[in-house]
Amino acid sequence: MLFFNKGKFVNKQSLKTTVMTAFAATALIFSSVSATAAESIKLTTVYHVYHNQQYIGTVSNKEVVEKIVEEKAVQFQESIQDLNLEFGPDIEYIKEQVFHSTANDTKTIQNLESSIQLQAEASSIVIDGQPIVFLENQEAAEDVINQLKLKFVTQEQLDALEARKSAPAAELPPLNENETRILDVKASKNVSFDSEKVTPDKIMSAEEAVTFLQKGTLEEKKYVAQPGDVLGMIANNHGLTLADFLALNPDLTEDSVINIGEEVNVTALNPYFEIIVEKEENRREQIPFANQVVEDANIPKGETKVQQEGKNGERSVNYRISTQNGATISSVVTSEMVLTEPVPHIVVKGTKEIPSRGTGNLAWPTVGGYISSEQGQRWGRFHKGIDIARPSNRTIKAADNGKVVSAGYDGGYGNKIVIDHQNGLRTVYAHLDSIGVSVGQTVSQGSAIGVMGSTGNSTGVHLHFEVYKNGALQNPSNYLK
Repeated sequence: MLFFNKGKFVNKQSLKTTVMTAFAATALIFSSVSATAAESIKLTTVYHVYHNQQYIGTVSNKEVVEKIVEEKAVQFQESIQDLNLEFGPDIEYIKEQVFHSTANDTKTIQNLESSIQLQAEASSIVIDGQPIVFLENQEAAEDVINQLKLKFVTQEQLDALEARKSAPAAELPPLNENETRILDVKASKNVSFDSEKVTPDKIMSAEEAVTFLQKGTLEEKKYVAQPGDVLGMIANNHGLTLADFLALNPDLTEDSVINIGEEVNVTALNPYFEIIVEKEENRREQIPFANQVVEDANIPKGETKVQQEGKNGERSVNYRISTQNGATISSVVTSEMVLTEPVPHIVVKGTKEIPSRGTGNLAWPTVGGYISSEQGQRWGRFHKGIDIARPSNRTIKAADNGKVVSAGYDGGYGNKIVIDHQNGLRTVYAHLDSIGVSVGQTVSQGSAIGVMGSTGNSTGVHLHFEVYKNGALQNPSNYLK
């Protein structure tokens, strides 16, 4: 067999040549011709050429074939370097001496050129029994798998893993604080290497092979945005989820606006396998403190105090973690040790009922109704409270327990009541038709204190309601249930 190596023809293995001294018919002729007569007859030698056990043609000289073989090899010399090239099956010659030459060198050369094919000795990466990619040699093939692994672990981690595998089995030492130890790095499918003869155009570079195994393709399909396109529609039209589409286009987000004429990737990637990493990690973690509430009947209802400040604890935890292409698929706690116990946060809550002291939670001050005007700018001035209109009936109720500190007519407010809830809060009720309480009176939450009306500067029947905390005006909507 003829080999082509780095620009030279090498007779690495002699071409198998079967020589037949004569066909059976020729033998019969010679047997019937006398020796003297045979010497007077001029015979011509021809060569019947077979390639891959198929008849190619007949030539007058083997050099005709060998010249074509050499020319065929030279054609690949400039485009392919450093590959051991060979022609696939053997070329076989059958020699015959004939009275009249049957050789047709031109026709045989044409048949031979279309029959023979250069092949290269390549190393294949085999996935689940199927050769997927071909590289120059096994070292390059192994480097491709290593490059895929290095996308999820470091070379240092891989070296440490290989060193442990080659050493006698021994118990692993305990992990140090915040240490990670790789236990295994493997493909999600069965990956092996083999040696095959393939045409040179099938041999990839290591970089191409990495891309092909990761994405299932070397060329990603592009889409040019058209008028009216949005990201979700582009993704859907190409059989992608929005999440997958954004993964293909890391410069885009869900809120991105696509411009007309902008190119985006729309290839649905289909990796041949993924990298699984088994590892163990030690983490120093906080143990959140618990919140506890203790009721105290000696403290007025609505009043609280912190009895003990909470403090997080700490623990040292070992995890066994599995990731696939960087995404965690399992995480199991294998051991843990509490370093510091957490301290609970304890709050004492008063339950003692004091009629004149509010609970801190304001109740809706009317029987139904809705907010007809919010707090804020209105008619060129600041509206200090909220207006509540169209109740089921006109009864006005105390928003919380407290003591009446004002009850009477007050200019633009009309009939107005102010209740001090003895906890920093005060509430104001204005435009009342009538007042049902007096100054100094203690009222309970929900008790009737007046009737809704339209006194003072009012545009209609409603309740004007204000809230103050420690003297500062508040938005009632933030307090009302």
